[in-house]
Amino acid sequence: MIEGCADYELFYHIVLQKSRFSIAKENINCYNYDEHKNRGMPVINLKALINEICSLVKECGKVILNADRDKMAIDIKSGVADLVTEYDKNIQEQLAVGLKRILPEAKFIGEEGANDELTESGYAFVVDPIDGTTNFIKDYHMSAISVALLKGKSVVAGVVYNPYLDEIFYAIKGGGAFCNGKKISVSSKPLSNGLVLFGSVPYNKELFPETLEILSEYYYKALDIRRGGSAALDLCYVACGRAELYFELLVSPWDFAAGKLLVEEAGGVVTTFDGEQLSFDGKTSILAKNNVI
Repeated sequence: MIEGCADYELFYHIVLQKSRFSIAKENINCYNYDEHKNRGMPVINLKALINEICSLVKECGKVILNADRDKMAIDIKSGVADLVTEYDKNIQEQLAVGLKRILPEAKFIGEEGANDELTESGYAFVVDPIDGTTNFIKDYHMSAISVALLKGKSVVAGVVYNPYLDEIFYAIKGGGAFCNGKKISVSSKPLSNGLVLFGSVPYNKELFPETLEILSEYYYKALDIRRGGSAALDLCYVACGRAELYFELLVSPWDFAAGKLLVEEAGGVVTTFDGEQLSFDGKTSILAKNNVI
């Protein structure tokens, strides 16, 4: 049960609908903070919001599973490793329409462009339609759809879905983190008995030598290392205890927004690699870990 709601006004504006997708047996509720107690507002059930987002994301996941690889159109964006497919664009369009229906006043920011601007106090969905596009192109089955809801510069809800494994991770600020209805938490293992996940910064290859230096240090201190190719899923795997640490020297907000909340709600810590607070204003380094390391 959620002990409090990070943003009561947001959920006051949500039109509750009967969900097509039941994510958990727990009845996820929130009550208003002291500042709202005298406003006469009803207590809102947050489960409706997460249910609607999860239903939408699962529908979009079918696009990934049913992709026609023989006729896939692939474009190059900033460089040879920065790719986009017609399916990235189609899923982002579906998400834009569906999320607008769920919360009309929210702005929309997605990896594939045509974005609104974040504000200091407004709501915004931050979306990666296919995190791990290269994996998707290669049929590597390590890709995910990531949707985060921000209030100002703070994440209040997040969903990450891997359609290949039919695993859906979700969290509400202050309400814990879940995978397929089961509450998850970060590992309690030290680095010496842990896995280190990393990103190779393929769009900024000049950072790879530094990445290898850092990775070499972790390699001799950890149980082993892994490279998955999806920042969103790497964060989910730290959140559910499959790995103990993840780092990358340059990621975009849509890569980490939902996963950041998942790790934090699962009891972990997420900062820049230098230990500073993450910014949603542009690209940044990232370090996510359990609370033992």
